[in-house]
Amino acid sequence: INAEYMGLYMKLGPEWSKIECTGECPSASFGHTATSISKTKVVLFGGAVEIEGKLTMTDAAYVFNVYKNEWCLLKASGAVPCPRAAHAASSVEHLKMVIYGGAIGGGGFAPEELYLLNMNKGEASASWVIIKIEGPNPGKRYGHSMNYFKPYIIIFGGYCSSAPVNDTWILHIEQTPFKWQQVAQNIDGPAPRVYHTASLCSSGKAGGMIVIFGGRGKDSGTLSDSWGLRKHRNGNWEWVKAPYSGTLVPTARFQHSSCFIGTINVIAGGRTSEISEKLPVELYDTNGGTWKRISILPRFRHSAWIYESSLCIFGGFENSAPTQPIAQPIMLDLSDISFEKEPVKPPPTEIPRPPASVPVSVPAPVSSPTHAPSPKIDRTFKMSPRAMIAMSYCPEMPASLQRMVKCLPVNSLQEESKKLLPTNKVIFGPPPIQEADRVSTRDSIAQMFINHLLRPKEWSLMQVERQFMFKNEDIIRLAKECMGIVQSQPIVLRVKPPVKIFGDIHGQYQDIMRFFDLWRSPAETSQNGDIDSYDYLFLGDYVDRGAHSMETICLLMALKIKYPSQIHLLRGNHEDSSINTGFGFADECEERLDDDLENPSSVFQTINALFEWLPLAAVIDNRILCLHGGIGKNLHTVSDIERLQRPLEVVHEVQTAQQQLLIDILWSDPTDNDQETGIQSNCVRDPNSTGSIVKFGPDRVEEFLKRNSLMMIIRGHECVMDGFERFAKGQLITLFSATDYCGKHKNAGAALFVQKNFEIVPKLIFPLDTSAQSSWIEGEGSKKRPQTPPGWKEGANDESFD
Repeated sequence: INAEYMGLYMKLGPEWSKIECTGECPSASFGHTATSISKTKVVLFGGAVEIEGKLTMTDAAYVFNVYKNEWCLLKASGAVPCPRAAHAASSVEHLKMVIYGGAIGGGGFAPEELYLLNMNKGEASASWVIIKIEGPNPGKRYGHSMNYFKPYIIIFGGYCSSAPVNDTWILHIEQTPFKWQQVAQNIDGPAPRVYHTASLCSSGKAGGMIVIFGGRGKDSGTLSDSWGLRKHRNGNWEWVKAPYSGTLVPTARFQHSSCFIGTINVIAGGRTSEISEKLPVELYDTNGGTWKRISILPRFRHSAWIYESSLCIFGGFENSAPTQPIAQPIMLDLSDISFEKEPVKPPPTEIPRPPASVPVSVPAPVSSPTHAPSPKIDRTFKMSPRAMIAMSYCPEMPASLQRMVKCLPVNSLQEESKKLLPTNKVIFGPPPIQEADRVSTRDSIAQMFINHLLRPKEWSLMQVERQFMFKNEDIIRLAKECMGIVQSQPIVLRVKPPVKIFGDIHGQYQDIMRFFDLWRSPAETSQNGDIDSYDYLFLGDYVDRGAHSMETICLLMALKIKYPSQIHLLRGNHEDSSINTGFGFADECEERLDDDLENPSSVFQTINALFEWLPLAAVIDNRILCLHGGIGKNLHTVSDIERLQRPLEVVHEVQTAQQQLLIDILWSDPTDNDQETGIQSNCVRDPNSTGSIVKFGPDRVEEFLKRNSLMMIIRGHECVMDGFERFAKGQLITLFSATDYCGKHKNAGAALFVQKNFEIVPKLIFPLDTSAQSSWIEGEGSKKRPQTPPGWKEGANDESFD
């Protein structure tokens, strides 16, 4: 594109850039939908494409992985919707979306069916179903909007029969039988319209409101008003006109896109009655009621989604070439947008067209970046100078103080637990599961476990002798479903911040509940969860030692099934049948489930089969390597891990390089301090001096990080006094989440929160009354190896353990 045209684009604000994609890329299209169904996946459905010079409706669905910039054609089973365009789509729950309505060509309308796409079990098992709904429905329409505000699906407006309408319909998805309900329209509500946009605002003054903008009215006039739909406590719904303040008024438009970034509604592209008019990207601050203009997007009938702080666009037409749809996805970085600091800029009075010989497209810089955040952001991971410390629970404290959190300098943490309040044994929590509560036709196996195990506000030091609340066949089914998901994912996971990282849990279910209680859990926002904002990464050692291995591993398997792309379970050295046979897990299966350990179809054998498929590492933002043990003596690159083929059995009498590599990853430790370099023997873990289990020095860490262009290693495997401990000048962090390990070390448990700004914040809990802790491990005489050694010299702090 010529320099003059490019320059006029750039004068208006941030520059657009191409998204370079791989995989089965979709054809150029318009009138489709793009729906974010998770942090990592966007589903493109329907629209019209050009085939042999003719525009044709399609029913194709593509999944875009925003981490990999990779497309794949979705081959879903079931009741696939007919080809259509100008329909509406919305995400409902995690990895699920619904579509309704649309046009099918020749002036026809799509059937008035609500279709659900379910990808909970992975793309290979995706399926479409028609939701059975009783009574009247919104009818056939196109150019309408549809949103999900839990637990309601909300449809507004569109073209119905022979004119635009302004009716509102809601569907409560948690009440059966399903029925559409038409909302009574307040007299001063929004006018009838088609090809408007509607987005859910999740924060600020408009939090919880569906905000619509623009559209084309009954008289074909173009609209520029905004309205918010809210639900009152008395159950009534009401439309409220959005206030506009300031001197800038938004550009009237239709067939545009809108998305929220925090409190800001981003309006992009679209058209007016003059189809060749190029429209600006405009931002509406729902807190202040002001508008800002930052760039232009000469497209309409496209789709849009938000990735981190960038606006992403696919398809549509260019205003100057309204017969040729576009395939190239583009993005606009909005991370530096500020209403307070930047003055409003009016649009240019005229944007000259480029020469006819030059194809019209949104300008891109010479080098086209991928989805990575703007280079202006400092992407250096850094340890927070302060840690969040949870005060121990004490029932005598006032209710308002029972979950107080202190903020202390990281460097002052050693033996901080001495300064906290004493604790008493507290037993409370959910009752045993009743037979009537087991799997029903509407509840998945994973949801059944989650309903009874994910109760952060009701965590309990449960009596170990009581029968486990689930049947053996339920646990086996859960493990098999989880294995299917794990098998479809790589051995090295790629994760983006924000992410919460947890170290060894060792069956201490009450500790993980305490973390979830204090700092939110992997659940929906309406359930005081933050799964919409955070990934969860666990570094292994879920079983053994503690008294509640079954609760711990069953909850984690269920969460993995429900949130397969946001819950990440790495393998630890105790995820190995030769180890967990003797350290508590096998005993728990026998005593609490009456499980036959030798039966290949037993709970014990099925879960251990799953363990052999667990991934061995995760890389956060191409900067941090996470694994259970360490890099040992044979791990040199991340690719070394990726070349391993699962399932992997741990062979302790090492004979091959692959067997040694697996031992390094699961069993190795850093040396005792930064002064001890090189590779050293590990006498505690390797009492027979086989040489297979080693310690690695800070020089080894530095060399590994440099070779792999990494900044840090985060690992578990060692009990450390403050729950986390730095090594190699802070380039390696050991993380341990179980408190008072084996009932004798009085250590804190920690989790690391890796924030969007790349700051790593430690969050700590301290032991409860140790007399209430119970463990399967009472002695060490019959064990193959001693317990996980603490990460400090025994005897150096003896006084603190008395």
